[in-house]
Amino acid sequence: MKRKLSIGPKLYIVLMYAFFYLPILVTMVFSFNSSKSLTSFSGFSLRWYEKLVTDSNIIAAVYVSVSIALIATLVSTVLGTITAIGLSKSKKILKEWILNVNNMPIMNPEIVTAIGLMILFTSARMERGYITMLLAHIAFCTPYVIVSVYPKVRAMDHNLADVAMDLGATPYQALAKVILPMLKPGIFAGMLLAFTMSIDDFVISYFVTGNGVSNISIIVYNMTKRTNPTINALSTILILVVVIVLVLVEVIPRIVKRRRDHQVVMENAKSGFMKKTAIAAGAVVTIVIICFCIHNFMNINNKSVLRVYNSGEYVDTQLIERFEEENDCQIIYETFDSNESMYTKLQSGAEYDILVPSDYMIERLMKEKFLKKIDWTKITNRDKIIPKLLDNNFDKGNNYTVPYYWGTVGILYNKKKVSQKDLQQGWDILRNEKYKGKIYMYDSERDSFMIALKALGYSMNTHNKKELQEAYQWLMKQSETMDPVYVGDDVMDNMISGNKDMAVVYSGDGAYIISENENMGFMVPEQGSNVWTDGMVITKYCDNTDLAHKFIDFFLQEDVAIQNTEYIGYDSAVKSVYEYYRDEEYAGNPGCAPDTSNPKNEEFRYQEKEIKEYCAGLWTKVKSH
Repeated sequence: MKRKLSIGPKLYIVLMYAFFYLPILVTMVFSFNSSKSLTSFSGFSLRWYEKLVTDSNIIAAVYVSVSIALIATLVSTVLGTITAIGLSKSKKILKEWILNVNNMPIMNPEIVTAIGLMILFTSARMERGYITMLLAHIAFCTPYVIVSVYPKVRAMDHNLADVAMDLGATPYQALAKVILPMLKPGIFAGMLLAFTMSIDDFVISYFVTGNGVSNISIIVYNMTKRTNPTINALSTILILVVVIVLVLVEVIPRIVKRRRDHQVVMENAKSGFMKKTAIAAGAVVTIVIICFCIHNFMNINNKSVLRVYNSGEYVDTQLIERFEEENDCQIIYETFDSNESMYTKLQSGAEYDILVPSDYMIERLMKEKFLKKIDWTKITNRDKIIPKLLDNNFDKGNNYTVPYYWGTVGILYNKKKVSQKDLQQGWDILRNEKYKGKIYMYDSERDSFMIALKALGYSMNTHNKKELQEAYQWLMKQSETMDPVYVGDDVMDNMISGNKDMAVVYSGDGAYIISENENMGFMVPEQGSNVWTDGMVITKYCDNTDLAHKFIDFFLQEDVAIQNTEYIGYDSAVKSVYEYYRDEEYAGNPGCAPDTSNPKNEEFRYQEKEIKEYCAGLWTKVKSH
């Protein structure tokens, strides 16, 4: 009789801890990687830590996160504790009603709470920034404190407070010396939970912030739009801080207890002194942080202010600091993750002076009369722009748009695994069953439909539902036969590692991947592709249009464009800079250099609501399949 193999409980525990902590260990190891790769370790380096400590945006984000977490924890703990004590003396109906209301923000999805708070602040005409983020954190932290403290209040013998007052204690003394000590475990639990929720929050913070105020989670989210190992360095430091705190929490009480066994009286005195010192130090730190907050976020200066809203990781922020110094002004810089989320925030009432959207979104903003015309007499570097980029369909005559960066969409392929003969199939190679399970598709509705429409010989801006239906069938057939994986910006690191044979990528990303993996090549099919353009536009809310034009013109300077392009990796609208990188970086892979010579290439145009909803419905079916 065969014996059954069984895995012992110790092995289960080891596997469980490996599952939880191995990703953390990998993150820490790759924070010392000399290259940008997040999967291939090429050598030990501290370059990402150096970049971290010199990045003023990250330092400011850490400051915002910690200060808001401390203040929100303090305020929500006081409010939650008072509310929990008050509920114990309330009538049953009122008590149950308040507890049910208190549970709503806990049970609600964060996105619902975030949008609700955003609408509230907009309706109240509050300028979004540090104060609105702080109020939002207090609002969602307080219910967690109430939930932690209230069970302790219910379990408490309420007669003790009455006895204390009968013995001569004042109500305050009864609260401070009788009630609160009994509630201490619940209060501390609520306090720690509030601090954790605050410093960890992203969704609510993202929707209620403004004026360039970002916390750690928002900064990290923006970093994920491109391969940025600084995330690993930041994560490692946060992990080490947590570990050190946990070790101190465990070790110090044991040391104190051991010493108490030898010198009880002396240690009691020291303990009391340490406790008082810790309370005093905590109070001083909190007061200092609050003063800094008031100074940095409420102090009004006389400098000219320009509010810029750009995609994440789409500018070298050192250039913004340089512009501020040269023009004695303040740039309030914020980022978005997509054109659609940018539009949503604009619709909620957020106001900016300069936006950097894509072509089809620029057309939409033009139609909705959201933009001011560009005064080209103030753009002294106009003659440096690639002429073809000033001749587009989404903004005829470039009345509203100054080109920023541009590129194409194509197929990145492994030269050792994909034959040149197969590449002649163009977009149809993505349905060649020889490469089943070996393809990354870009997780984008419009880009995916562009591929199918171009493969079928149609315009990617078609409004013909019959043609869109054919494109849908093309994508469905691909999904059924090829098992493609739909990805976002993580495609870069996956292709650097050679995880698949082909991927649909933007030309700038293709150039970066090829620079890291010489086995990769890039081509734009002759059937045509999307030639996209991101542009700088001035909104109708901009009052200081002179400064706005200076800012736009600044990024067309050759030295500025070179530095910015080195940071971003896409193709500059400045002709000399584009040609330099085309000749240098694209020498062995000319397909990565975008061009507009193919008449089948197009720009995305704005979709009317009916077509947009129709395509969205078809795309949902493709993804769900």
